[in-house]
Amino acid sequence: MNTGVELRHLRYFQAVADELHFGRAAARLHIAQPALTQQIQRLETLLGARLFDRTSRTVALTPAGLVLRDRAAALLGHAERDLAEVTRIGQGGQGTLHLGFVPSVLPLEPLRGVREFRERFPLVQVDLTEGFTSHLMERLANGTLDMAIVRDPDTQPGTVTTPLITEPFVAVLPADHPDAGRTALTGADLADNPLVFFPRAAGGLAYDKNLAPLLESGHRPHVVQEATNWTIILYLVAAGLGITIAPRSATFTAPDSVRIIPLTGTEAATTIYTATREADDRPLVHNLRALLPNRPGSRPDQQPGTSPDE
Repeated sequence: MNTGVELRHLRYFQAVADELHFGRAAARLHIAQPALTQQIQRLETLLGARLFDRTSRTVALTPAGLVLRDRAAALLGHAERDLAEVTRIGQGGQGTLHLGFVPSVLPLEPLRGVREFRERFPLVQVDLTEGFTSHLMERLANGTLDMAIVRDPDTQPGTVTTPLITEPFVAVLPADHPDAGRTALTGADLADNPLVFFPRAAGGLAYDKNLAPLLESGHRPHVVQEATNWTIILYLVAAGLGITIAPRSATFTAPDSVRIIPLTGTEAATTIYTATREADDRPLVHNLRALLPNRPGSRPDQQPGTSPDE
């Protein structure tokens, strides 16, 4: 396009080309006829080509005008679509959002918020990444994630966390364990048992919170086997390799060969958070956060059939 030609020039030209009458075109554009005539003359000067043959009674397109009539509609159409895309991206209605999550949140509400987000913003691609809390927080801080749904995250410079859901811990024992018939257990009751657990590298704060019922009773945990997710941990418990302490939602699909027993004598609880980068006020991120639950005092009771992992 020649330097100086603006979209308004093309709109003015298109109106005159459609009407072949300056008065009707000016009325359609809601501008004065002399102003429209001046703008068409300006466009002809910029293009170095006469676009209309004008007489006192008729207006006709020149060969150059005929070509521009076809091209102008395409140019304006492309511009309208491109600008609409820019608007959608600016308002968070289009683009790609990179979201990390710990699999243990799968039975709970946050990822249902992602489904609603996809339904409301179908032009946004949500790229999901699962992993340990510690790894997701690192990726968020270095910019490879836009948001993360994590459990009890350690402080990571440059990030902000918001609590979503809090739930208690429970004891998980093999069905043939001597204490499997108890209605409640304390950390002290579990102290002498071998423990199946996730590695500290998954997240230091989450690790310590999970073991708080034991630590509060003055006992050190005796971890005999580590695993990378709660599904594996629960099946190792079912196989008799030890016991574990787990977030209640992580046990929703535990095998029938384990027993899940409430813990008493402790206030220890685990909280799921959303994590974002500091000062990230992009609508894309805000729109998803607005659809996620924000009830830090809530305690999930539903037991859907999705497999939970840490």
